[in-house]
Amino acid sequence: MSIIRPFKGLRPKKELVEEFSCPPYDVLEENEVKEIVSKHPNSFLRVTRAEVEFENDIDPHSEIVYKKAKENLENFKKDGVLVEEKEPALYFYRETWNGHSQTGIFATFSVEEYQKGLIKKHELTRQDKEDDRTKHIMILEAQTGPVFLTFKSKETIKDLINKGINAAEKIYDFVDEKSVHHELWVLTNKNLIEELENAFKDVESLYIADGHHRAAAASRTKEILKSKNPLHTGSEEYNSFMAVVFPHDELKILDYNRVVKDLNGLSDDDFMNKLSEYFEIAEAPESPYKPKSRHEFGMYINKKWYILKAKENIIDEKDPVKQLDVYILQNYLLSPILGIENPRKDPRIHFLGGIRGVKALEEWIDGKNWKVAFSMYPTSIEELMAVADADKTMPPKSTWFEPKLRSGLLIHEI
Repeated sequence: MSIIRPFKGLRPKKELVEEFSCPPYDVLEENEVKEIVSKHPNSFLRVTRAEVEFENDIDPHSEIVYKKAKENLENFKKDGVLVEEKEPALYFYRETWNGHSQTGIFATFSVEEYQKGLIKKHELTRQDKEDDRTKHIMILEAQTGPVFLTFKSKETIKDLINKGINAAEKIYDFVDEKSVHHELWVLTNKNLIEELENAFKDVESLYIADGHHRAAAASRTKEILKSKNPLHTGSEEYNSFMAVVFPHDELKILDYNRVVKDLNGLSDDDFMNKLSEYFEIAEAPESPYKPKSRHEFGMYINKKWYILKAKENIIDEKDPVKQLDVYILQNYLLSPILGIENPRKDPRIHFLGGIRGVKALEEWIDGKNWKVAFSMYPTSIEELMAVADADKTMPPKSTWFEPKLRSGLLIHEI
């Protein structure tokens, strides 16, 4: 059983949505944030990245930054940039990019279900990032970024989404700076909302695709506010978190590629010899090379592309984690051969999302004088769900979802 719940979204006026909405807070560099805000003073980045209001040496996690974010949010409300829905609603959200569309439901979801493991995770969270998002929610009294959820696709729910869209009011329709087409409908029809709520009761589990820190922060926030509320009933807004849920077969995961600075003291010949213990090596037929199937990797070194195929004896198809390409590369190449034990912290490795293309690996290696790059076959959504179902975690940087969820379309006040 999964609980899906309508809410009164706080959202930008229709004519301001293109200027106000923005990419997620954690995908932009500081200079990109400044550039966007300089062009669009009503950008939601003034709430999600309020350090842009200060000098360069400001700590983005200092109390004054969170308070500035709260001030900016209140000013957007006071100035009429943001309006609140008159009654609880569900929202249908469609993103179209490069000819691919995904259509989901913007709603709020049960923190208790998350805490019980009915909303399943596939990656570990970091304490500092949890602290940041928890402070942000607590001080703003609002969840500003949606969690990205998925469920094992059901035609009954897809049919209800289409039925709901036909009965809903389209409030946003625009193309962003990355050529992603965003559409949002608001549904207030109580009968159709109830049909969707009932349909999700037959969904056994939801899965976090992206936004683990936002979900964890919502959970921590609930516990803090519950402890401070002697009249806690379980129906307060802080018991829910904002998310968009999509059918799994509509999601697109791109490759998440790796570049490494050096060969850990090995000569080129020694490196290739060690590789051959675990991988079959062949020259690539094309340049740059993008893997065509699971357990195959592209490798760029000394201005030349190779194909690496994992030998069968290192693949454990019974374990949902050990069969992942990101696990195989980490545990049979990056760690034992190149000495990269902790890819989260080692400065000798860098990750490039597939949105940048495989050619970007060549440019990084040749332009920065790094040594070797690896192009990956994308992790599948089925692999992600299998890991979550086994209550296990994926290695760092296993998935790159595209398109990203747009921030600032809806805000959930708690």
